[in-house]
Amino acid sequence: ICIGSTPAQALKALAEAEAYPGPSLIIAYAPCINHGINMSRSIAEAKRAVEVGYWPLYRFNPALIDEGKNPFSLDSRIPQEGFREFMMGENRYRSLYAAHPELAEELFTRTEKEAKDKIAGYERKAKDN
Repeated sequence: ICIGSTPAQALKALAEAEAYPGPSLIIAYAPCINHGINMSRSIAEAKRAVEVGYWPLYRFNPALIDEGKNPFSLDSRIPQEGFREFMMGENRYRSLYAAHPELAEELFTRTEKEAKDKIAGYERKAKDN
């Protein structure tokens, strides 16, 4: 979930987790001051993480299987451009680039590709029934 991005999606995910009769796991994105962002803009930062595909929003509700429904829901929209710019807005990625630019380029390119591939896989999974 990402409360700053889509509060309704976060509430839906929390309600599903609470209603499930077994263990539930919530994985949330939370910007941190150590990322080097202005924390007065943490909600905008979280929203941007979702928009560029850095943090996809999805839910998995096994209770839907008994209803003959797909238990996987992808709640994110198609990512916008700006994945690399988002990453470079955080200290950890800027520091890596400053210390090892060639390695950072390789890792950033791979990370962006893997994020796109992950979302494509989630799209397929959300369409399966």
